[in-house]
Amino acid sequence: QAQLVESGGGLVQAGGSLRLSCAASGRTFTNNAMGWFRQAPGKEREFVATISWRGRTIYYADSVKGRFTISRDNAKNTVYLQMNSLKAEDTAVYYCAAAPATTVVAAAYQYWGQGTQVTVSS
Repeated sequence: QAQLVESGGGLVQAGGSLRLSCAASGRTFTNNAMGWFRQAPGKEREFVATISWRGRTIYYADSVKGRFTISRDNAKNTVYLQMNSLKAEDTAVYYCAAAPATTVVAAAYQYWGQGTQVTVSS
């Protein structure tokens, strides 16, 4: 019943844009902060962005600040990650996750999606 399903990943040229979506069950989504994390081959999972329930608190990793925008539509139980000016180093599997508080710490997120692949070619 606690479900998170990412979509929107794919292959894009460097400098291009991509918009990821994460549809969540009401129980998973409601009152939770929603975050995006990514993991590239051979690297640890890293924080990308997170947004509080009301959308009033937002944090971004330094590596994506100014390029990525996180948003949510609570009426649709959906969180988005708009990715612009993509770089090769953005290539990773992107995961959305839900946490009871707005935090950059992956361990605090209780529910995770299956991930969606983003590949940026040079």
